Amino acid sequence: MARVYNFSAGPSMLPEEVLKTAAAEMLEYGETGQSVMEMSHRSKEYEAIIKQAEADLREIMKIPDNYDVLFLQGGASTQFAMVPLNLMTGSGRADYIITGQWANKAYKEGARYGKARIAASSADKTYSYIPKTSRADFDPEADYVHICMNNTIYGTKFHNLPDTGDVPLVADISSCILSEPIDVAKFGLLYAGAQKNVAPAGVTIVIIRRDLIGKAMEITPTMLNYATHSENGSMFNTPPCYTIYIAGLTFKWIKKLGGLEEMKKINEKKAKILYDFLDSSKLFKGTVVPEDRSLMNVPFVTGSDELDAKFVAEAKSAGFVNLKGHRSVGGMRASIYNAMPTEGVVRLVEFMKKFEEENA
Repeated sequence: MARVYNFSAGPSMLPEEVLKTAAAEMLEYGETGQSVMEMSHRSKEYEAIIKQAEADLREIMKIPDNYDVLFLQGGASTQFAMVPLNLMTGSGRADYIITGQWANKAYKEGARYGKARIAASSADKTYSYIPKTSRADFDPEADYVHICMNNTIYGTKFHNLPDTGDVPLVADISSCILSEPIDVAKFGLLYAGAQKNVAPAGVTIVIIRRDLIGKAMEITPTMLNYATHSENGSMFNTPPCYTIYIAGLTFKWIKKLGGLEEMKKINEKKAKILYDFLDSSKLFKGTVVPEDRSLMNVPFVTGSDELDAKFVAEAKSAGFVNLKGHRSVGGMRASIYNAMPTEGVVRLVEFMKKFEEENA
């Protein structure tokens, strides 16, 4: 069996070691006589799985004790509503920095529940940069400031966090979670869909400071109240059991690699290989200002829609799949998440050089 190099933005490739462990345990987990897929979430066996997953995530992310870790459903998009329903309950105001499609969707959803304000935006240049802000740009009475830390579609990333003063910072970290160390204490709330760097689609990880729990609006549905899940250890209803199990395997894989410091070194090496080529190429060009480039998502173009399509087709035939850019922007995009081996990026660049020689 030959596995392709999968550059999908999500669902994305998983570490082979994780997949092999899951395959070996598919019919029977440990000595339980059953698959995790069949296991009661109320059983002692599954309780051990979810508790270990949380403990490992707390360890690798160095999550402070005054934060809850919740394993939820509904994807990051559900958090667009869940955040304002739970947090926009003081002044009823919140600031948003718009750096792409997902940040904009979060803002629009927030505006349904209170006074959401655009504090800064990079829409003027097709989200090709991260807007610079100062504390004066934010409402000091806002209930929170929301950012999308890494922009999957446009390939930008906040390398420096905005100074929001005493206003809690909320971040969607779906496409950069576990790619490098992050100071959790600088945030009021972090959330991430799992399908890029953690597990298959199905679980959303929320890391929330406990003092922000228990203030939900009266209209908040029970399932969208963080207190519901905090008080029940993410077990109010049946959680996405198997996806949490896979997430737990991924956390162990990262620990085995040496943690997030080592993960960052690997990711920086991979990104440098690709960006260095793009910066020297006569055919391909990156679309993001260098200082705001993502380590995870690398968009690029040839300048010709026809050549872009030809490249994507020939790359697929050569075993490099899912390189087509998001439908809203076109071009190409290589998502080089944690599970993408360095060899995959090296071979992609070799293919790009060959394509350039034949088509420039």
